[in-house]
Amino acid sequence: MPDNDGQLYIRFLTLGDQKALEALFCKYRESLVLFIYGFVRNIDVAEELMMDTFAALVAGVARYKENDDALFKTWLFAVAKNQAFHHLRKHKIWFASLEKEFLNNVEADASSQPIAILLKSERESQLYRLLKVIDVDYRQALYLQYFEEMKPEQISRIIKKNIKQTYNLLARGKESLRAAYEKMGISWDM
Repeated sequence: MPDNDGQLYIRFLTLGDQKALEALFCKYRESLVLFIYGFVRNIDVAEELMMDTFAALVAGVARYKENDDALFKTWLFAVAKNQAFHHLRKHKIWFASLEKEFLNNVEADASSQPIAILLKSERESQLYRLLKVIDVDYRQALYLQYFEEMKPEQISRIIKKNIKQTYNLLARGKESLRAAYEKMGISWDM
């Protein structure tokens, strides 16, 4: 299966095709901001780190190799995670969770937020809220699976765990979510 996004990025690198880079930026900016926000807990910093991620792509600092078992999206999210971890180390921040004020802002005026599309359905909104109460490793893996629709193989590359560890994180994360749902009196149907 060809990776069209990977081909777009290679076209940007080899031919300087700015429209290819622009297409990638438009496609991934919102989901990258939300993903990075899960680490840094600050929407402005998340947006800045998303821009840093694309700056690394433009500069060619991050090395992408087109191959059959690693999609561009998997690689891009790994680059974004590295940007977030670098920021956390630089600022000596060790733990990140979702902030209530961010979710309240989204609920107050969803149309003004860049992630409104991701939170439009009630189920996604409930899931997103409940991710804040589970372990950060579970949250990261489940976010990639539910919101980015990645397969465990792709997730394992991003979180730098082997496939068995990734399956275990997903299973334990789902069990943690089930408990959180039941605690709130909501039926579990994932």
